[in-house]
This record gives sequence, C-alpha cells and structure tokens, in this order.
Amino acid sequence: MSMKQALGLNLGQTLTMTPALQQAIRMLQLSTLDLKTEIQEALDTNVMLEADDGTDDVEAADEPRAQTTAEADIPDNLPVDADWSDIYAAPAAAPSAPAGDDEDYWAYRQANLTSAPSLADHLIWQADMAGLSIAERAAAEILIDAVSADGLLHDWDELVPVVTKQTGLTPTAIDTVLDTVQGFDPPGVAARSLCECLMLQWAGLDTNTPGHALAGRLITPETLTMLAETDAARAAQRLDIDAPALAEALAVIRCLSPSPGDAFAALDVAYVVPEVFVTRSSAGWQVALNPDIAPRLRINSYYQSLIKRADKSADQSTLKSHLQEARFFLNSLKSRNDTLLEVAHTIVEAQRGFLEYGEEAMKPLVLRDVAERLDIHESTVSRATANKYMQTPRGVYELKYFFSSHVSTTDGGSASATAIQAMIKRLIAAEPADKPLSDSKLADQLLEAGIKVARRTVAKYREALGIAPTHERRKKRSNC
Repeated sequence: MSMKQALGLNLGQTLTMTPALQQAIRMLQLSTLDLKTEIQEALDTNVMLEADDGTDDVEAADEPRAQTTAEADIPDNLPVDADWSDIYAAPAAAPSAPAGDDEDYWAYRQANLTSAPSLADHLIWQADMAGLSIAERAAAEILIDAVSADGLLHDWDELVPVVTKQTGLTPTAIDTVLDTVQGFDPPGVAARSLCECLMLQWAGLDTNTPGHALAGRLITPETLTMLAETDAARAAQRLDIDAPALAEALAVIRCLSPSPGDAFAALDVAYVVPEVFVTRSSAGWQVALNPDIAPRLRINSYYQSLIKRADKSADQSTLKSHLQEARFFLNSLKSRNDTLLEVAHTIVEAQRGFLEYGEEAMKPLVLRDVAERLDIHESTVSRATANKYMQTPRGVYELKYFFSSHVSTTDGGSASATAIQAMIKRLIAAEPADKPLSDSKLADQLLEAGIKVARRTVAKYREALGIAPTHERRKKRSNC
C-alpha cells in the first residue's frame, strides 16, 4: 500500500486575544464597585496614570487610535441617540433562546434589583439561552447545581450516574453538555480539576502571547506542584528551561484564575448604582453612561516626557513599562465603556415600546440579537449585562431584565415572556372577586389575545409573580 502526500488549504476562524483584549474582557464583567477598586489600584501603582481634571492636554498618541470593531459596526443613523461625551477613553471587546413554553420563564430570574446574581444564577441564565434540548437543559441544571462556590465541579464520577438517571442521557451526551457549560462565562467554570480549569482559560488566550506554548506544557499536576514548592531558578534548572522563558510562561499562568467562581462571591449590596442613564427628549431616547462610574483618566504628561527612547537604564525601563501598562489600562477602560454603551443603546432601541408603554410592550430579545447587531460574541453581551443596571423613566432595571425569549403568537408573530407576565398580572388584577381565573382560563384569555401558551407555563409565570392559585385567592377574598 502506497501513501501519497499532498498539500491542502483549510480556511477557519480563530479569535486572537491580545493581552489588551484579555484585560478588556476581564474589566467588562466587573461590577461598579469592583471597577472603582480596579481604577484606584491602577492610580496607586502606576505613575503614568492620573485623574483627568481637564486642566492639561491629554496624551498625544504616537499614532492615531484605530477605530474599535464595535464602533466600526455601528451605523450613523440609528433611531436612538447615544451620548458618547460621557465616556472616558480605552477598547471593547453564548447561546440562543429556547423555543418551548416551559423554558420561557427564565426571564423571571432576572428581576433581582437589590443584590448581585449568584454564580448559579449567571450560569442558569446562559443555559436558558444555549439552545439545549429539554434533556440537555435538565442535565445542564444538575451540573450547574453541582458547581461549587469556587466555580469547579467536584466528584464528577459520582455525578455522571445521577445525571444519567434523571435525564436519560448517555455519558457521551453528558460530556457534550459539560463542554457547553464549560464554554459559559466566567472562563474556567465547571472544570473538574485545577489543571482543567487553567487549561480552559489558557485555550482562550492569544497563541502569540509570549510564553503561551510553554505555559500550556507546564499546566500539569506534577509541574504545578513543583513550581509552587520551588523557586524560579531551581525550577528552571529542574525543567531544563531557560530562566527568561520560564518567567514568561509563569506570567501567563499567573493571569489564570484557579477559582473562577470567586467573582460571584455573595456581596451585601445595599443599593444599586446604575451604569446607564436613559432619558427622553424632543430628539428621542437618549442613552448615556453614568459619569460617576466612568471617571476620566489620562497619561501623566510630565512622566511621559521623561522617557528617552535610546536610554536603556533600569529607571527608563520602569517608565516605559508603566507607560505601556497605562495605555493597556486606558484602552481596556474605554473598551468596557464603549461596549457597555453600545449594548445599552441596542437594548433601548429594541425595547422602546417598553419605555413608552410598559411591560406589555416588551419585545422578545435574546443575547444573539444584540451580538449580531453589534457583530460581537454572545459571551461579550453576557459579560456586559452582568451586574449592570439602567436607570429609565420607569425605574432602575438590570440590563438582563430586558432580555426575554420568544413565544409564538397565533398570527405568526412573537411576544416576549415579560410581556406575557404583565398580561397575566393585569388579568388577575381585574378578575371577579368571587370568581378568580384559573390557569386554564388565563391561558384561554391569552389565546384570545393571540398568544398561545400552555396552562403549565401560565402556572409557572403566576407562581414566579408571587400570585396564589385560584382556590387560595378565593379563600383570601372570602375572609376579607
């Protein structure tokens, strides 16, 4: 048997994540409090950064700043105006909605306006829009429920039989569901070991990052243990690796989080600070960032003037390093603000009916709709909406509140789950005191309005609204 060699050309798409983009993605998911802490820490540790009080000129860049991808994809004639003047400068950067009635009630989980969502809530929200089958969705929920506070999955071997028994899925199918969950935000979540957690995050890094390839080879239980117990010089000798190369690889590994769930640790949140303001004017709906959570920063012109390109001294190296880090930070901050504003802008454009008429005018909207509109990844939309709030004339809402899956109507259109919630609430508020509407009657009245939902879905919506069943409402009213 002879073997032939041939050359072939394969086309594919890969995401190249530069260090600046990695930092931008991390900053995008920060809450307001975490962002303020991050900014203050940067100001305290980097001499090149300073608060911009408007008295001096901001740094003149060596080259014109390139337009961000998101900026390039936003047309100039959107019906909703975006106020870009409130943004400070630096660059921006999942799953489709389920079709079945049973999954539509996911939107109810998004209405918590007084505390940050838990890791489980954040993962369930992504699972609800991952386009999973009923059995896969059930398996995903079991897996998510087993994810510990640190974001890892422990006792995997004992968990698989449980999932098989409750869902009927094969171990191979369960592995596929796990792959889906491990693709959720935050990176590294649902890993079955520390090494798998680090490898999941490592796989998303730019392969051109210095030390990337070597870092991947070092992420093994034995090597990590040795590195933790041995100084760098001795480790380099034992691994037969040049010290500079090892330093680059270790820098990559240190950027990875061994506990991806830590960012969702329970916080005692006393109040909500909106990141976005939405107002109505004669020109239409206006969208602007809250300037209090988007402080203006700049490069310190004095320290920048001390840099001499030909000087290779230690002090000069430090100044140059601080300057590069400062530019990365400013770019990441601008990216976060740009992406947040663009996502909020798109939400307002889609949900103008809600802003003008209320919940019953809420339109169906899923992550994919916004992602396609802005030509960004769905996970970026997920990060941009996590723990972020919008102040509107109707109140303060988490950005996730404006997302709701599609429910088909009898005329071939679609309605949002949130709008159906509001309709159920209105129908029950207007029901006869001595003859409360049953879930079946509510489903019938919704059908008359052109919306076909199952009785069990109506019951789930009603329960999520905190409304008692028919017999309890009748008993309560008869006792009044």
